[in-house]
Amino acid sequence: MNRPELITMAALALMAGYAAAQPVPTLPAPRDMGLDGPANGDPLAGPREANTTPPYAIKPSADTLPDETVLPINLSSAFMLSDARPLIIEAAKAAELVAAAQMQRANVLWLPNIYAGVDYFRHDGLYPLPSGGVAVNNRASLTMGPGISAVFATTDAIFEPLAARQILKAKQMSVQAAKNDALMEVAVSYFNVQQARGRMAGANDTVARAKELVRRVSVLGRDLVAPIEADRAKTILAEQEEVLVKAREDWQVAAADLTRLLRLNPAARVVPTEPPHLALFLLSPSQEVDTLIPVGLTNRPELAASQAIVQATIAKLRQERMRPLIPSLVFQGNSGANGNSAPLVGGMAAGGVLGDIQYGSRFDLNAVALWELKNLGAGNRALIREREGQRLQANIELFNTQDKVAAEVAQAHAQLRSAKNRVALADTGLREALINYEGNLKGMEQTTRFGDLLALVNRPQEVVAALQQLDNAYKAYFQAVQDYNRSQFRLFRAMGYPAEVVACRNLLDTPAEVDTTRPFDLPPVTAIPCANALCGTAGGR
Repeated sequence: MNRPELITMAALALMAGYAAAQPVPTLPAPRDMGLDGPANGDPLAGPREANTTPPYAIKPSADTLPDETVLPINLSSAFMLSDARPLIIEAAKAAELVAAAQMQRANVLWLPNIYAGVDYFRHDGLYPLPSGGVAVNNRASLTMGPGISAVFATTDAIFEPLAARQILKAKQMSVQAAKNDALMEVAVSYFNVQQARGRMAGANDTVARAKELVRRVSVLGRDLVAPIEADRAKTILAEQEEVLVKAREDWQVAAADLTRLLRLNPAARVVPTEPPHLALFLLSPSQEVDTLIPVGLTNRPELAASQAIVQATIAKLRQERMRPLIPSLVFQGNSGANGNSAPLVGGMAAGGVLGDIQYGSRFDLNAVALWELKNLGAGNRALIREREGQRLQANIELFNTQDKVAAEVAQAHAQLRSAKNRVALADTGLREALINYEGNLKGMEQTTRFGDLLALVNRPQEVVAALQQLDNAYKAYFQAVQDYNRSQFRLFRAMGYPAEVVACRNLLDTPAEVDTTRPFDLPPVTAIPCANALCGTAGGR
């Protein structure tokens, strides 16, 4: 047996003996992080803080570039801004304004148009007589005064306001749905920022440890480690520095998305004041999904909007069924100079044969009731079938929305339960990874003898492997924590709780003052008024 083989066997024997002599490390016990709560009563048991103590004294990075703008913010201020500034809410409010205006117009279909004007008529030459002959009749007339015209289908005046009221209700529910969506989008984006911050904090720690590893390996003698071990340590340092750069990029990208949603300065880097390991408890993961789905089917504004659309289509269907039975009405002035021109009801008038004009006043008004069968009734039948099809479409969309709500509740609940378990596992895994790294690093400083052979208890490559595991543990931990936070708000939105429950209250702290100024070349943030201010009959949300 040659010398290298003897050295290898001796080293293995030494490590085996050392390992047998070492005490078995005590693994960290799972911690109660407050990620769950009693599953009784209202599913909305929060909000409250959870996972307030990190598994390791992690210091979030505050590294900023020289030309970088820092924008401090906290969760309470972000949610307060999410209730007013996102464009998705403004778009829904604009649609609500349109629906309110349409309802106002439908409510006044029965009101006449009024006019004021002058109508002049003159005829020279031949004029046909009723007997069939003609006569020379040079005459002129003039009418000055008010006019009136009301031509409307009574069925439209009755049923259009009913349908328009339901459309407005649907748009109002869409505003609430937009607020809920905006809150969830802001929450997801905010926790993306927190995940990137946590990843960067972990990368800072692993980079510092990798630098220390390079230093320690470089001072070990060549009789203890091969030169390749120094290159291995430098490689892991380069890898961790690349992770740090990528984490900084992820932070900047996530911050830009959050500033887009809140319409803040897009060039600023958002810096949350909460630590990146903090979790927010809203809903208990212990609740059974069967008890949560009915809450979502009751609360979701999208379902209320779909139900209102169904009611609007029913009103339209009744409108077409009643159209042939209810007459259309015509009220119109008929005092025009020629009897069939401007709808003037009368006033000052003049007329007669040229050269003998009479002056006085006049009043003329036509009132007509008309029953109509469109295209001998076939057109009415087609309209009824069209409205029936629209009602069926609205019903199908309602059923589709119900299925979608149930699926979203089930999906978010599954994600929340999984995230809760993953946080506990990742917390234990991170603490074990720290123990593993410290133990391997300590072993690299210890030597033992086998005859005249001196060997390290742990080789540098084992420390490198432990450092890689530590980096993976950091990544898994912060992703699990923020997945828990994101799934809390996905379930909150899926169950239809209004955004105002968390957007208009202090969650973990008082709202921080946020610089809401924007670059001059971006449009300013303006608020669209609520449609209820314009249409009192619409009712409150």
